[in-house]
Amino acid sequence: MNGQDQKCVRERVCANEETFLSPYAKRSADTRGRAREERSCDFRTDFQRDRDRIIYSNSFKRLKNKTQVFFAPEGDHYITRLTHTLDVSQIARSIARSLSLNEDLAEAIALGHDLGHTPFGHVGERVLAKLASCGFKHNEQSLRVVDVIEKNGRGLNLTTEVRDGILQHKSTGKPATLEGEAVSIADRIAYINHDIEDAMRAGILKQEDLPKNAVETLGRVTKERINTAIADIWKNSYGQPHVRMSGEVMSATNELRGFMFERVYELANKSIQERSERMLTQMFAYFMAHTEKLPQPYLQLLENDEKERVVCDYLSGMTDRYAIGVFESLFIPATFSIGGIS
Repeated sequence: MNGQDQKCVRERVCANEETFLSPYAKRSADTRGRAREERSCDFRTDFQRDRDRIIYSNSFKRLKNKTQVFFAPEGDHYITRLTHTLDVSQIARSIARSLSLNEDLAEAIALGHDLGHTPFGHVGERVLAKLASCGFKHNEQSLRVVDVIEKNGRGLNLTTEVRDGILQHKSTGKPATLEGEAVSIADRIAYINHDIEDAMRAGILKQEDLPKNAVETLGRVTKERINTAIADIWKNSYGQPHVRMSGEVMSATNELRGFMFERVYELANKSIQERSERMLTQMFAYFMAHTEKLPQPYLQLLENDEKERVVCDYLSGMTDRYAIGVFESLFIPATFSIGGIS
């Protein structure tokens, strides 16, 4: 296959997008590009390349050892930050496919949306936000990961559209593309439903505990609730310049989300709040006072960024068990180490 034949592969994908995608979808050929200009790939569109770059990044690999809700649970089937990310990706792709949006763009955003999440779930995020005067939000950190931290400070040089979707994926965000909107709503659908399953697995919830009205609207089990949500989004968004649920389904979803915060999330957070806060607080103070102890890639970041920001970069990039290991090595004599949270 010569170079011209190879180029035809990408061009054929772009031609198919022109034919089959919604007029409101973001076409690969219309990307606003990258901060650093690059030669186009002969086989892949820019959004497909972004997806691949994220999958092969170190930050993505570490998601498998970061808490979603339950820390170090006894069992092999609890959700981690990685399996949550894959769940969001699958739902976002289903939404994008049903609405004739750009599935590659939606997938890339979904795979990158939580790269900046801390160890110990949202507890870790709240601790760093309190410690750092510069503030800390996981969506902003996810963007910093792909822009600055990955590839030893060079970043992944992702497209503008993927970067926007990552930054704006929270429910309060305003994504610039419908594919970004699809990921934002897929994130909520995913975590509500898989967290219900985990809470039942942990014995915190029973099926009959779920709000009756929400169950009647959305469905009794995860499969039914996800199917209801996607079908409702299609009904209310196909051929429209938005991605949204109906008022009824959104109300039921919000009711279920509120129930989870009251009955599950606060309880799960309390179980690791004191220990994780103590570890992150002591490590933050230590590395602020001893920046020379930071790993080499983070020392390089100090050349251009404030000390607080770089310490947050290091701590937020840790997996749960790596954070515990660093804490023990710094503050617990080897003869007293217990191999777990102290």
